[in-house]
Amino acid sequence: MTSERIQREQAVAPFFIGVDVGGTNIKIGVVDDNGNSIARTSIPTEEECGAEAAMQRSQVAIAALLSESQLTFDDVAAVGLGTPGSMDIPQGLILEPPNMPSWRYFPLRDCLGELCGKPVGFANDANAAAYGEYWVGSGRQFNSMVMFTLGTGVGGGIILDGVSLDGTHSFGSELGHIIVDSSLEARLCVWGGGQGQLEAYASAPAVAARASDLLASGHMSSLSGRIAKGEELTSLMLFEEAEQGDELAHEVIIETARLLGVGIVSVVHAVDPEAIILGGAMNFGGTATATGRMFLDRVREEFQARAYHVVRDSVTIDYAILGGHAGYIGAAGIGRTMYQRIDQ
Repeated sequence: MTSERIQREQAVAPFFIGVDVGGTNIKIGVVDDNGNSIARTSIPTEEECGAEAAMQRSQVAIAALLSESQLTFDDVAAVGLGTPGSMDIPQGLILEPPNMPSWRYFPLRDCLGELCGKPVGFANDANAAAYGEYWVGSGRQFNSMVMFTLGTGVGGGIILDGVSLDGTHSFGSELGHIIVDSSLEARLCVWGGGQGQLEAYASAPAVAARASDLLASGHMSSLSGRIAKGEELTSLMLFEEAEQGDELAHEVIIETARLLGVGIVSVVHAVDPEAIILGGAMNFGGTATATGRMFLDRVREEFQARAYHVVRDSVTIDYAILGGHAGYIGAAGIGRTMYQRIDQ
């Protein structure tokens, strides 16, 4: 199973809509009962215009997708909605998304539900992406899995026996806030300021910041030449230079893998999943590149060195396969799960 689309005549009813809200774009897809994508689109978030306006434009985009798929809202059983930041899932509220100040304390779930005339399942965006991988992606053969999303931040999702772990305060599965360095000199997270948290070491901005510190301390690297030409130091630049053999870039990526492995051990010891899936934009090319394979191998090595023997040899660690489609597919899956509970 991949994120490739299928034709309408191949699809299995009922149908579900997945809406994956990001700071820049909102990804929307029509998904069948087996998790296959029938149609999808992306619209600008236009954060400054507010949440209600974005939901109104989302409803228009959904209607267009349904028409394209020769479907109507009558064919849709439920909608799933994934959003970033803190939230109150029982109340359907998005609370304080860090990069979306115009969306704070807004009843997003009910707004979209009223516009579409459908029940809406609500989840954190990383939890939704995890559910997508669990349903039809890298985790589809497992009953339980944990996903780490590496990108602008470090997100996560925990799926146990088909249930997304949301927690009492809708803060479950926030894996980026696991402590991996308890020293007084531990780095601060570039977003929330938390000290020693995984996000302070394994998010894209944190990786770039660590490389910048090494350059400032006098380490030699091909990165310096690119920065001198006006380029911004990013995790992508690190990947590119590591692929060309740059020692400093390689060192930073290897250390990132080690610390991620430390965090993974803590999660595995807490919830005992069958698999760990690594997703998000910062995968250093995945299994298609030498750097991506090296990164994954180092994560596995650290896990093997630290994990208790009962789980050490039985937990699969691999990359996600749905890419940027995981969020809307997983959101649709969250909507599907909610619909099945209601239908019973």
